[in-house]
Amino acid sequence: MAVTIADIQHLRKMTGAGMMDCKKALIEADNDFDKAMEIIRKKGQAVAAKRSDRDASEGCVIAKSTGKYAAMIALKCETDFVAKNVDFVKLTNDILDAAMAAKATDLDAVLALPFGNGTVANAVTDRSGITGEKMELDGYCFVEGGTASAYIHPGNKLGTLVALNQEDKEVQGHELGMQIAAMNPVSISPEDIPADILAREKEVAADKAREEGKPENLIENIVNGRINKFYKEACLLNQEFVMNDAKQSVAKYLDNESKGLTVTAFKRFSLNAE
Repeated sequence: MAVTIADIQHLRKMTGAGMMDCKKALIEADNDFDKAMEIIRKKGQAVAAKRSDRDASEGCVIAKSTGKYAAMIALKCETDFVAKNVDFVKLTNDILDAAMAAKATDLDAVLALPFGNGTVANAVTDRSGITGEKMELDGYCFVEGGTASAYIHPGNKLGTLVALNQEDKEVQGHELGMQIAAMNPVSISPEDIPADILAREKEVAADKAREEGKPENLIENIVNGRINKFYKEACLLNQEFVMNDAKQSVAKYLDNESKGLTVTAFKRFSLNAE
């Protein structure tokens, strides 16, 4: 049976593979669509195995919100050329939509979700066969709150999520998303700083004070002062709010916007070297 344009277009719609790849698969499978799809999938598996040691440092970061729930994911590849491909970006969008619909809790759960004619993991492998590049999902995360906002920095390489404790605060959530993208905080507040990070900062501050020749009896006060400066840089609520010229902390900005408004969670993911 001859392979028709309609057959090729149907297989392309089902797999996302190129027209020539679909034609070759259909010819090899004698127009059996299931066999043709398996041929395309095996090609993806072969490419994935061959390029498993390559560095997938490019890609596309997508983040979305439904109001009180927001999620983010990255589909990584080897080159920026592939990362900007319309089909690649659409696949990333579709995977995130599936993850959000299922309220997936982690990356393994996302990869196992039913997707098309297989799973999300199958779809990523299939796309690898189509592009000839290594691909992998990374960076999946979500937040929930009174307001949950998602922000994607232009270029789709950096995304943030932020949850606020009050409803209908989309404007403030968007501004906080840009703050997090620009200032890369470690935690929400000083109380949330991981113990190992705080210990390291104190040790560095003490060592620096000694190198500067400061008296030992003043070291503790000097360390405390430098840790307070660290809090202003590393803790979101302590950071200076960069979205206006008011010279106020993020905590002050939020409270001015709505009494008691604060951040309950945030996430940040970047494909850029920082």
